[in-house]
Amino acid sequence: MLKQIAAGLAAQFGPNCEIVIHDLAASKVEHSIVHIENGHVSGRRVGDGPSKIVMEQLMSGKEDPQDQLAYLTRTPDGKILKSSTIYIRDTGGKVTGILSINFDISALLMVENAIGTITATPARAREEQQRITVINVSDVLEDLIEQSVALVGKPVALMNKEDKVRAIQFLSSHGAFLITKSGDKVAKYFGISKYTLYSYIDAKIDTKQEENSHGQQD
Repeated sequence: MLKQIAAGLAAQFGPNCEIVIHDLAASKVEHSIVHIENGHVSGRRVGDGPSKIVMEQLMSGKEDPQDQLAYLTRTPDGKILKSSTIYIRDTGGKVTGILSINFDISALLMVENAIGTITATPARAREEQQRITVINVSDVLEDLIEQSVALVGKPVALMNKEDKVRAIQFLSSHGAFLITKSGDKVAKYFGISKYTLYSYIDAKIDTKQEENSHGQQD
């Protein structure tokens, strides 16, 4: 049924409209695309994964993610897309799939800008475009690693064990290890073994040290 809807939407809105179906029941969410119409819009194909913004929401652990409608994204090659993400649920209410609509409005924005130079007034402010989500899932993991380092407040080379435990538990709580082979990448980044990585995930953080750290940040 979703494939039929995807084909109908693509036919209705033409080659600039990409329709993507994701199967979240798949074991590897970063390869969730099972059907795509007009994949040239984003450059993706069957077997690729969701956009960064969708991946981040999935990894947030929310059991009832909300549809995201009519937001602007940008592809790696600079196209501006008007996108909507619709979560598909089974009879029990569990999210099992995603229907994504990505319409390339780059040419329309050029026309809008041309008209805007004529109709604009000093009092009329333009809203800043929202930056996209890159389509590469690995960017999500890299962003989370950067956030974990920023949380600790020192480069990996200067981190002690407690610092690394704190950073890795941040990654774990934000779903970083849902990504295939993320454990290998994280272990290599922090200079520890896979065994140590798993022990750090389960380790207890010194709450007193944590409070002092927060106090210093404040």
